[in-house]
Amino acid sequence: MVNLRAHTTRLGVLDIGSNTIHMLIVDAAPGARPEPEASTKRTVRLMKYLKEDGSIKKAGIDAILEAVDESMKLAEEYDITQLLAMATSALREAPNGNKVLRKIEERIGQGVTVLSGTDEARLTFLAARRWYGWDAGRLLMLDIGGGSLEVAMGSDEEPTVALSVPAGAGRVTTKYLPEGTATPEQLEDVRQHVRKILEPMVEAFPKSKHPNHAVGTSKTFRSLARLAGAVLRQPGREDTLIMTREQLEDWIPRLAAIAPEQRVALPGITPERTMQIVGGGVVADEIMKALNIQEIEICPWALREGAILRWLDQFGRTRLGF
Repeated sequence: MVNLRAHTTRLGVLDIGSNTIHMLIVDAAPGARPEPEASTKRTVRLMKYLKEDGSIKKAGIDAILEAVDESMKLAEEYDITQLLAMATSALREAPNGNKVLRKIEERIGQGVTVLSGTDEARLTFLAARRWYGWDAGRLLMLDIGGGSLEVAMGSDEEPTVALSVPAGAGRVTTKYLPEGTATPEQLEDVRQHVRKILEPMVEAFPKSKHPNHAVGTSKTFRSLARLAGAVLRQPGREDTLIMTREQLEDWIPRLAAIAPEQRVALPGITPERTMQIVGGGVVADEIMKALNIQEIEICPWALREGAILRWLDQFGRTRLGF
């Protein structure tokens, strides 16, 4: 009997996102479920630090570096043997993103992989596919980050369609919901802006194929489902969150009428999500509507788990030989 845990790597995943900077420590082994050991995250909300040309302000750069330093302290504490460092849309799109990346790389002592939107979609889809398995059939994955929205669909581990547009919860909030609240008329205006952003994604999405199973993988979807959805009890499997579009559409105008600082009293709305939850809800509703999705299940795994699984597929199995 092969002991998969005998080939464990103490792995750190540094995820430099548009909303948070997160370090996840796992014991990773080929063929085994990635087991979380520890994690730390800091909410940065880079969208609020952007200049008119999209460059990151000095205060934003300082906030990123402080969060990276905090993450690396955890990595040192757990004595990781491998670090996967990746950055997503905020640094990818910022005119001074390369300058910021060099500062980060000096801090951590290695390179940072800047993921394209397609890369994000593919890795997150891989995580969802491994979580649900082949029985899920044609799987649709939706992920709302701080700066971008990723969508992927396919029947295998590699999606047949992987798309990204700049419709993240933080970006939509900064541009169209700066106060965090909105009247019904203002909400409709936000929806129109979001539909315009989603157009290239919707046009590129295959019209003839409908998913067997639709899942959401981001904190935005999880927060919305805890608020508006329901827990599905599954004998022999982990309980999961399910949210219908009807439930979501019922909550969005109510959320928009509540001051952001008061939303923490609601189930599922954490302090770092209070400001941008309405923007995220609008994006979730509009993409579900555009793709004719009536119900979505919340997947516990997302981008970081996808990066771990990809690394194990590429490098981890060499220790086991053939």
